[in-house]
Amino acid sequence: MMESVKENVHYRTCPLCEATCGLEIHTVNGEVTHIEGDKQDPFSKGYLCPKGFSLKELHHDPDRIREPMIRKGTEWFTVSYEEAFKEVRKGLRVVIEKHGRDAVGVYLGNPNVHNLSGMLYLPLFLRALGSRNQYSASTVDQIPKQLAAEFMYGSDFSIPIPDIDRTQYFLVIGANPIVSNGSLMTGPNMRGRLKALQDRGGRLVVVDPVRTATAKLANDHHFIKPGTDGYFLFSILHTLFDEELTKETHLAQHVNGLLEVKKLAKDFPPEKMAAVCGLDAETIRTIARDISSATCAAVYGRMGTCTQAFGTVNSWLIDVINYVTGNLDREGGVMFTTPAAGGKTSKKGYRFDRFRSRVSGMPEVLGELPVACLAEEMDTPGEGQIHAFVTVAGNPVLSTPNSKRLQNAMEDLDFMVSVDCYLNETTRNANVIFPAPTPLERSHYDLSFYQLSVRNISHYSPPVFEKKEGQLDEWEILLKLAALVGEEEPHQDAVSKLDDASIHYLIKKDIKNDRSPIYGRNLKDISEALEGRTGPERMLDYMLRSGPYGDHFKQQDGLSLKKLEENPHGIDLGALKSRIPEVLLTHSGKIELAPKLIVDDVTRLKKETNRSDMLLIGRRNLRSNNSWMHNLPVLMKGKDRCTLWLNPSDGERLKIQDGDVAVVESEVGRIEVIVELTNDIMPGVGSIPHGYGHGLSGVKMAVAKDNKGVNTNLLSDEKRHDAVSGTAVLNGIPITVSKTKSGREKHGIVRTESI
Repeated sequence: MMESVKENVHYRTCPLCEATCGLEIHTVNGEVTHIEGDKQDPFSKGYLCPKGFSLKELHHDPDRIREPMIRKGTEWFTVSYEEAFKEVRKGLRVVIEKHGRDAVGVYLGNPNVHNLSGMLYLPLFLRALGSRNQYSASTVDQIPKQLAAEFMYGSDFSIPIPDIDRTQYFLVIGANPIVSNGSLMTGPNMRGRLKALQDRGGRLVVVDPVRTATAKLANDHHFIKPGTDGYFLFSILHTLFDEELTKETHLAQHVNGLLEVKKLAKDFPPEKMAAVCGLDAETIRTIARDISSATCAAVYGRMGTCTQAFGTVNSWLIDVINYVTGNLDREGGVMFTTPAAGGKTSKKGYRFDRFRSRVSGMPEVLGELPVACLAEEMDTPGEGQIHAFVTVAGNPVLSTPNSKRLQNAMEDLDFMVSVDCYLNETTRNANVIFPAPTPLERSHYDLSFYQLSVRNISHYSPPVFEKKEGQLDEWEILLKLAALVGEEEPHQDAVSKLDDASIHYLIKKDIKNDRSPIYGRNLKDISEALEGRTGPERMLDYMLRSGPYGDHFKQQDGLSLKKLEENPHGIDLGALKSRIPEVLLTHSGKIELAPKLIVDDVTRLKKETNRSDMLLIGRRNLRSNNSWMHNLPVLMKGKDRCTLWLNPSDGERLKIQDGDVAVVESEVGRIEVIVELTNDIMPGVGSIPHGYGHGLSGVKMAVAKDNKGVNTNLLSDEKRHDAVSGTAVLNGIPITVSKTKSGREKHGIVRTESI
């Protein structure tokens, strides 16, 4: 008798990057057979990049961890969840009782913000743990932008988003949205959106040390010396004031600090800044005039502007330029989203410098410490030293500065536990690993990125596949860990109790908040209206119903999880709208255009200019977002991408030819890497992509090890960082490059060292 064939089609959003593209997933008898773009998705409209197709390979990857594992020496053993939690309780409790809660460090990787369970339940675990040693991928690349928003608008997620679909002039600095599909600017099919901008007569201008995919589409591209964006941005601001091109009446009643900004800009005339940043003065002045004269314009900066010595100043200056040209909170300029769930409606005070790191005294920023101080907090003896470590979906050994030091420090930990789907360069050091479900085994809603979207969108995705019997979802693992670091045993009753407590905490907070739609309502009535759901679905349903589009528990035809379930392709909630003063949560209730902390750092900007002959920057490929993606064959097709890009003029000067192996040295490390000569990079600059370096022992990622590449973070110095946010300098690293006599080996790396 033939087995019946069960075919299904599922719709969901892709969780692998910020674009939130809609997927149409075809399955037969529990196997993924085909993935394509969802043409009925109102946001992505059928667009899909190569990463979306890789979900099939990720789900079926033989290297993926599927059951809890315990390490004994160098050997790994599969165990039950009960055994794994018992081991973790013993390991963490010993450290906490002996050294205190700050002796347990936590690192949260980038995938957590693409994960509904992570976004909702990690805060509960962190509160239960009570350690100050919390770190995340945010301080690797984006905290400067969030910190600037915190001080200017009152919330770290009140980041003005380019209204890309309506703007007429788009200036992109240190960003490559065609490859990133945005990055703190959620928008699928960014190439199509930028082409549409040009088709309606608009202009795209890119300022970047690399002629990126976005730069190649642009009307104009200008090279800029890495690390000098602050001088360029200030010289634009100088021109705007000097030539009286500002629109100072725009939102004037909602702004503090304009005169102070005007005074600061006087010291940065383009005629002096041109030699510093590599653009001629007239080009700078022309860009300033074009921004001002456009019917609407948006200035956008991202990774290149954040991961340098003046990341916070750069992020602030971009917003100041958008304001003084009349483009803040304006159609076709930069605007604030109105997210269906997760938007902030109350203010308790600025989250900065409430405590400091033990060794270097680096300030806390937005609830965590800069990852630049993680290694020293592990390897420097003394009270408060990290003795145990928890990682959730992170690989800091490859993604954080001076990673060789971190590698060494992790080997001396007393205990480590990870929640992850791979035995990677970081989790190989763990004592216990809990398996993370694949994206197709869990529900999904982009709480973070719908707050940063170029349109207001809402889309819920139920799981494609049911988890196997006994398998825990991440939210259950996190709640069990929360119970475990507290005083309770991590049993199911504890999970239910913590889950109930978490939803009641949210409701109580909102009914006391006079800016909430459910202010003054009854806790019991709202709790009863949520009955029938638990876990992330209950939390999400509450957030949707109490949000700006929700039914507010009054039987209205508002948004709810049920309504999203009835609309599997998602719901378009409309274009961005003006939100000032509603969105402002500063103490003054106004836009703070001159935050003291940032203004004070301008003195450092005036004093420092990087005079190194050669500077290193990173780069990104459409097929590579995180290090674990290097284990998916569909994303690793084609030529070796982990190479050192050099301009041919530098190759001639250094006597290095295309395909040679070069030695690249910084203050802290030395690597050898294959050279690729290209006119797409400016002279005096080298570029190596991030996330590689898969040659370490004990890693179980077969495809990645065949494409091991080099770890560029062996060259980054954790002592070089943005003085305001603590973000490490990953772009503009002083280096020397020389030819080696070593023979070329397959897949790039010949040898890596640390000085």
